[in-house]
Amino acid sequence: MILIGERINTGFKKIKEAVLNKDGDVIKECARQQADAKADYLDVNLGAVSNKPEDLCWMIEQVQEEVDLPISIDNNKFVMLKEAIPICRKPPLVNSVIADEKKLDELLPIVAEYKASIIGLVMDESGSPTTADKRIEHAGTIVAKFMEYDIPPDRLFLDPIIMPLKFMQDQSVEILNAASQFGLFTDPPCHIVCGLSNISNGTTQKGLINRIFVSMLIAHGLDAVILNVNDTELVNAILTADLIMNRTIYADSYLEAFRR
Repeated sequence: MILIGERINTGFKKIKEAVLNKDGDVIKECARQQADAKADYLDVNLGAVSNKPEDLCWMIEQVQEEVDLPISIDNNKFVMLKEAIPICRKPPLVNSVIADEKKLDELLPIVAEYKASIIGLVMDESGSPTTADKRIEHAGTIVAKFMEYDIPPDRLFLDPIIMPLKFMQDQSVEILNAASQFGLFTDPPCHIVCGLSNISNGTTQKGLINRIFVSMLIAHGLDAVILNVNDTELVNAILTADLIMNRTIYADSYLEAFRR
C-alpha cells in the first residue's frame, strides 16, 4: 500500500501560518512526523494562501531539507507545476488532473520529461460523475492519453472521486464498482488512489467510517491512499486489509514489522 501523508496543507491553521510567516521549522516538523509514521509520499498543498509558484517551491524545499521522501504536489495549475516539478529531488506525484484532453496535453509532456507520476481524477469540466460507468469512461480518457505519451501505467494513479457518505450515500457503491474496473485498463495495472477523508466529511463517526471504507476499497483494488499517516488505527486497518488480500506475508508481528 502506498501511503500519501496529507498534513502539509494550508487548510490546517499551523501550516497556513507557517507559509505566511515563512516558518520552515513547522513544515519540517510535520514532514518528519509523517516520515517517521512510514509515509511513502508527502503531499504539499499551498491551497488558496497564494498563487505564487515561489511559495509552493518554498514549501517543497522545506520538506526536502528535512526528509528524503518524494513529494506529492497538490496543485493542478500548469504555471505552478512547471516551476515545482523540476525542483523535486525525486520524481514527484502530481495531484491532480481531470479527464480533459487539453489539460492532459499541457501537463503530460513535463510529466514524461521528469518521470513524474500523476493522479487522474475521473471527472471532467462538467463536474464529478454520479455513476460507475461515467467514472470508467473518464478513466479511459486519462489512460488513453497516458498511452499516447508512452508513460508507463504504473505512473498513473486513478482516483474514483470519493463523495461524502452523509450527503451522497448512494455514491459509495458507485465508487466501489468503478474502482474494481480500473485495474482492467492496462497490464500492468495503474494504481488506484483516493482522498480518504472525503468519505467521512461531516459525520460523527469519522474514524470508523474511514477504516471500513478504505478496507472495502482495498478489496476492490485500491493500492494507494491520501490520509493522516499518524492515525495508527487507520493505518493498522489498511495493513490488515492488505494482508487479507494476500498482498503481504503474514507474521504475528506484521504491524510492528511495518513500523520498523
